[in-house]
Order: sequence, then C-alpha cells, then structure tokens
Amino acid sequence: MSKVNVIYWSGTGNTEKMANAIVKGAEGEGAEVKLIQVGSATEDDVKNVERIAFGCPAMGAEELEETEMRPFMDKVNPLLSGKNIVLFGSYEWADGEWMKLWQEEVENTGAKLIADGFAAYDDPDEDALEECEALGRDLARS
Repeated sequence: MSKVNVIYWSGTGNTEKMANAIVKGAEGEGAEVKLIQVGSATEDDVKNVERIAFGCPAMGAEELEETEMRPFMDKVNPLLSGKNIVLFGSYEWADGEWMKLWQEEVENTGAKLIADGFAAYDDPDEDALEECEALGRDLARS
C-alpha cells in the first residue's frame, strides 16, 4: 500500500478544501494518507514517505506563506530528491506566478513532479476539487 502525506498551509480554508480533495482521491486508490497542517509537520513527514502533496496559497508578492510554509520548504527541500510530489494552492490576484516559481524550486531538488503545480482561483469550484481528487489518485499510483 502506498503512503501519501498531504502537507499544507491554509489561511481562508480554500487550500484546505483542495488538500481534503487530494486526500479523498488518494484514499480512493487505497493509499494510506496523512493530512498534516504544516505547523505540525516534521522532517520525518517528508523523509519517511515517497509521495507528498504540498499545498499553499499565493501570498504577498506571489510567494509562499512566510512564517510556516516557506521555512518548512527551506528545511525539507534537501530531502525531496527522488520523491513523487504534487503542488497545489489557491490564489486571488495576479496570474499564479508563485506556483511556477515553487514548481521550479521543487524540480531543482531532484524531486519528480507527477503533474504541473495546480492553482485554483479563489474558493475552489467543483471542477477544481475534481482536479485535486485526480491529482490525489495520480499521486497514490505514482
């Protein structure tokens, strides 16, 4: 059975909805899934699994949330090489540039992104949540 950790930060609940949809998709493939708010996540939550979904909305000038998510990614990026990764989050302004930058950052670690980072505009609609479920299924099967 594959193990999947979904580690996320959410301020308004939009990214949390996406995280729950990814969990649903992965569990539908029989994966053992752990949903972890990034403030409670540890390096072991990255070291001990091969499949991880990271979620964070766009903040400030198109960047990751700076008090919890950014420091966590800085700490775990060296551990990502060879792991199967999904990136997701929501945004409400600009064009989602933060996701392109985050994807490039994670690709540079040697991790394997199983899909392009998925960005939903504002409160994720049914289509966005279905896309998240599909990402969860793909991650579980990767």
